[in-house]
Amino acid sequence: MSDILQQLAEVLEARKHADADNSYVASLYQAGTDKILKKIGEEAAETIMAAKDGDPAKIVYETADLWFHTMVLLAHNDIPVSAVIEELDRRFGLSGHDEKASRKTK
Repeated sequence: MSDILQQLAEVLEARKHADADNSYVASLYQAGTDKILKKIGEEAAETIMAAKDGDPAKIVYETADLWFHTMVLLAHNDIPVSAVIEELDRRFGLSGHDEKASRKTK
């Protein structure tokens, strides 16, 4: 896993014990899943708009926001980022059609 993703995951975990008045992430945790999901939805929409505009710098910026808020959701649910990395690794080299078909049998 990227060092920055690991470092961010550690900070997000530490923010679980922070004061919501002093930490944006702690305020998201305190507000709960619905607030976190709303932020992910907003960031996904902003990423889509950036892609529609075709500005690579905006796409990168908005994707970083989307990944960040998704990592907040993972931390909120006590899911390590490594679990997502492992899932991507599992899928690597697997046809997208085959992977999608395997979901129907689970």
